[in-house]
Amino acid sequence: MQPADDSRAGDVCVPKTPELLSIARRLVWWLPPKEALGEQRLFLARVMTLGTWDDVETVRAGLGEDALRETLNAPPAGIFDAPSWHYWHRRFGCDPIPPLPKRKLP
Repeated sequence: MQPADDSRAGDVCVPKTPELLSIARRLVWWLPPKEALGEQRLFLARVMTLGTWDDVETVRAGLGEDALRETLNAPPAGIFDAPSWHYWHRRFGCDPIPPLPKRKLP
């Protein structure tokens, strides 16, 4: 079932390495790890918001920094908190920082 906000648009499968599966198991706990890795933007947004530094470095090494930038440019709503949102925009030199994305209720 596709989410109403089409948050999976543009997603590609993340490689299902043991390290990434472990991260997915912890950070996207409500989905089976392989399914979580299949939803790249959701997975990356969770890593960028809740992951440890090692999680971020593992993901960056496996997928590249462009994948993180793409997630920041088209994030799923309701994942990022204000500190993470500001940190990642500053890290990538994005100024001004846009407002946090919000979920659209029907």
